[in-house]
Amino acid sequence: MKLNEVLAQKSSGLFSIEASKSMQYAVKEMYEKRIGALLVQSETGDFVGILTDRDVLQFYAEQLGNANEVKVSEVMTQNFFVETLSSTSDKAESVMTEKRVRHLPIVDGGKVVGMISIGDLVKAKLQETAVEAKSLRDYIAY
Repeated sequence: MKLNEVLAQKSSGLFSIEASKSMQYAVKEMYEKRIGALLVQSETGDFVGILTDRDVLQFYAEQLGNANEVKVSEVMTQNFFVETLSSTSDKAESVMTEKRVRHLPIVDGGKVVGMISIGDLVKAKLQETAVEAKSLRDYIAY
């Protein structure tokens, strides 16, 4: 399955935050939206990083400062991995497993168009497996 199909099945959109926002604001956004990652944008709108639930845990565990005063840009992951719309779910799973990440931005023509989580890939794989199983049952019954 291609990642454009996985993105099409998602009900939520692309969530982002400005790099200059406070960590407290970011945590509140993630909590209210019930998401595990936010793409981080510069003032010009370019994506410059990703803030994940792991980054937030590290921030609090290492007591890196007051959440009201520390900016997202100080905590975010700057070197993040991406895939394209035409990549397969198997390739994305492989990258996520190898790099130990749970969120993967999807780009098209150099622009971020969405983000998938490992949960999105598992859901897509389960649906794909169910369709294959039904086809095999139908074939055998025929």
